[in-house]
Amino acid sequence: MNEEYCMVVTTIPGMEEAEQLAEGILNNRLAACVQMTGIRSLFLWEGEMQREAEVLLLIKTTVSRYSDLESYISEYHPYDVPEIIRIPVTAGLSGYLDWLRTSTAPVRRA
Repeated sequence: MNEEYCMVVTTIPGMEEAEQLAEGILNNRLAACVQMTGIRSLFLWEGEMQREAEVLLLIKTTVSRYSDLESYISEYHPYDVPEIIRIPVTAGLSGYLDWLRTSTAPVRRA
């Protein structure tokens, strides 16, 4: 199977919220891995300069799971307009990509 892979980037206001979002994403098999790190963001929002501490999430998934992942983030994210950016993965270690594919495959019920 020729599966396409991607990384999704989002930011969230705090580590506790980030961990809750990441756990939901993983429990629903929408991604294989979510990495988190604290960042400082400066951005314009409604014409005003904002300075915020945020948590950056790097979410590793497949293109076939992206739509469901985007819907999940949109539903559970605390921001009115969350950052959700899909970055294509054009190459990677085959063993890692195989793990990513199997980790995001829907669970088959007996």
